[in-house]
Parts: sequence; C-alpha cells; structure tokens
Amino acid sequence: MKKNTIIYWVATGIFSFMMLFSAYSYITKPEMAAAFKHLGFPDYFRIELAIAKISGALVLIIPQIPVKIKEWAYAGFGITFISATIAHFVSGDPANYVSMPIIFLAVLIVSNVFLYKKNKPALVNINSNIKTSLA
Repeated sequence: MKKNTIIYWVATGIFSFMMLFSAYSYITKPEMAAAFKHLGFPDYFRIELAIAKISGALVLIIPQIPVKIKEWAYAGFGITFISATIAHFVSGDPANYVSMPIIFLAVLIVSNVFLYKKNKPALVNINSNIKTSLA
C-alpha cells in the first residue's frame, strides 16, 4: 500500500512540476510565443493554456481535492498532450518535439493509475457501503 502512495506522489509531483515550469515558460519566454505562432495558434491560446496548466497541476497536487475533479484534470491534460503531439507532427517538427508530449502523457498515466491504486481500499469500502444500503 505504501509503495503505491509513493509512486503516485513521485509521478504526480514530477508531472505537476513539469506543468508549472511549462506554464511559467509560456508566460515569460519569447521563444514560446514564437513556437505557438509556428504551430499556428493565436497568442491568447498560449496564455489560456498556461492558466489551464497551473490550475490542473494544482488540482492534481492538492490532496483535499476530490478524485472526481482530479479526473477532469487528467482528461484535460490527456487531450492537451495528444493534441500537442499531433500539432508538432503536422507542423513537421523534429522527433524530439513530437515525442515530448507523449513522455508527459506517460507520466500522467502513471499518476492516474496509482491514484486509483492508492485509493483502492477507500473505493472498495464506499462500494460495499452502497451495496449494503441498497440491499
């Protein structure tokens, strides 16, 4: 049980740090504005995505936030990384640019899988309580 919690927090911590650093770069680095322009996105999308990444990272890292809300953050990040992979591929970017969102997605998946593994006993208790009350 403790192993699952450690893996979850390491993956989630690394992922959240990567997203906060990415959001910071989006806001402060002119190279990121040029990269968004290269991909064909308007400049306001860069700011919007930075705000979404900050919000999503905080949702994942704050333990008091319910799992149902975390699920939305996982889904949003997943869609973002799949879209980023496609955008870089279609724009003819080098393989390292195309593969980076896939690496982020892999870390996100590890975090998501271990969120449920670490919470499995609590989820089993909730399900058994529901079945008992329905019987």
